[in-house]
Amino acid sequence: MTIAPGADNSVPSNDAAVVSPVYLDCNATTPIDPAVLAEVVHYLQDDFGNAGSRTHAYGQRAKERVNRAREQVAAPAGAKPEEVIFTSGATESNNLAILGLEQAGRESGRMHIVTTQIEHKAVLEPIRELARRGFEVTEVAPTPGGWIDADDVATALRDDTILVSVMAVNNETGVIQPIEEIARSLRDREAYFHVDGAQAYGKLPKFFENSRIDLISVSGHKLFAPKGIGALIARRRGYTRVPLVPLLVGGGQERGLRSGTLPVALIAGLGSAVMSAMKEFSARNARVLKIRDEAMSAFASLEVSFNGDLSRTMPHTLNLSVPGVDSEAAIVNLKRIVAVSNGSACTSQVYEPSHVLVAMGLEDQQISGAIRFSWCHLTPDTDWEAVAISLGRIR
Repeated sequence: MTIAPGADNSVPSNDAAVVSPVYLDCNATTPIDPAVLAEVVHYLQDDFGNAGSRTHAYGQRAKERVNRAREQVAAPAGAKPEEVIFTSGATESNNLAILGLEQAGRESGRMHIVTTQIEHKAVLEPIRELARRGFEVTEVAPTPGGWIDADDVATALRDDTILVSVMAVNNETGVIQPIEEIARSLRDREAYFHVDGAQAYGKLPKFFENSRIDLISVSGHKLFAPKGIGALIARRRGYTRVPLVPLLVGGGQERGLRSGTLPVALIAGLGSAVMSAMKEFSARNARVLKIRDEAMSAFASLEVSFNGDLSRTMPHTLNLSVPGVDSEAAIVNLKRIVAVSNGSACTSQVYEPSHVLVAMGLEDQQISGAIRFSWCHLTPDTDWEAVAISLGRIR
């Protein structure tokens, strides 16, 4: 701003307070829990030591906090702390779990992978990269309700299957996948079982405790921790480790599977976020269910189609289409009231039909009108009636 001599250079006041829309895109990223933020700041400002430094107290305190975070992150899966590998997020965890098995697949002659058509791109793309390198891939189609039939996964298995990768909860529809049933079908199989837990870890008690799940990807920023931190839980089978080969080499951190100086502050935040999610599950669940009830009541006035089996959907997610309403127009129309999306945040820069909804076999108009609402326990009260009225007006 140019300051003019002798002029009134005061900044104009705005009598009308600017009201931000209510954030309803928690499946894309969650707000940081205040207690988690406080701990992150502490390990950035005060206990900022390198966990690899062994010669002084700063390094020792950092190492102790990292070790405690391993215990915290392992807890929802009933895993051992040493089975936790810290990464930059679920995308890296997925890549390590998938591409990291390439060598084992080639050496054993098991070069077949089973996955689903509704996986996140962070799973589909590394699997398709292995397909370009000579692996065979079977992508199982979902039911119209957005969930994978466990029998279809079992049917796709072969003697040379090295990996089965199925997400816990779909990021677009919120539909919970039958992980327990798939794990049972793998009981007598050698194939490794990877579950992308980004949308579910810490939100579904006991869901990840089945020891037949070999690999679990965790994302911090889907669980009220900062962006840039996640984990891959790689369970041992007895005394045998999953034969992963690192994507990054260097200092040998994380048991040689993920070299690089550990981001202690982010790791501390992830550990705290996971523990808080477990301790506060009942209260958080009650809050998101209350919000869901309010949303469902408001949407009853519209002839909406829900994209995904509501009986299998997480209580903080609704993916719906309003007849005659295009999602892009709806999002623009709603932007002063709520912040929502029409698909995965990772592919939203250039809009194209959702591969998830296409795989579910929905009509083109229903797909083009799909809007995802996702909230959390930190979401303030929302004027759902105003949302419904706004959607009704643009039909």
